[in-house]
Amino acid sequence: MTEAIHRLIEQYGLIAVFLGCVAEGESAAILGGFFAHQHIFVLWQAFLAAFLGAFAGDTAFFTLGRSFADHPYVVRLRRRPGFRRAYRLLNTHPNIFVLTNRYIYGMRLVGGIAAGLSTVSVPRFVILNAISSAVWAA
Repeated sequence: MTEAIHRLIEQYGLIAVFLGCVAEGESAAILGGFFAHQHIFVLWQAFLAAFLGAFAGDTAFFTLGRSFADHPYVVRLRRRPGFRRAYRLLNTHPNIFVLTNRYIYGMRLVGGIAAGLSTVSVPRFVILNAISSAVWAA
């Protein structure tokens, strides 16, 4: 899988880093940093592509939860035990949850949708997500 991502990034450059980071793309971010170290990418551009991809992905998951709560996919996801646990954590510690859910394997999609279904306001989510995305991309 990582080899395929490597080839995509070689072929499509920073666009592939951005798109890879939209969808839980730790490998894309790491390879973006590697190519920046090799002077193939400019460091700040690789950072920006990873940051914007992570931010856009999490914001999309949040929007999915906020706008499509009754969609069959979201309803199915809400029934899973991991989702219920994430939702409980989100309601007890919303700031910490939004800042840290991307660092727990498999929680990024679930965490974003859970945040969208919660009472976390859009501006609060956007600010916390931007902080978390910047730290993650760095």
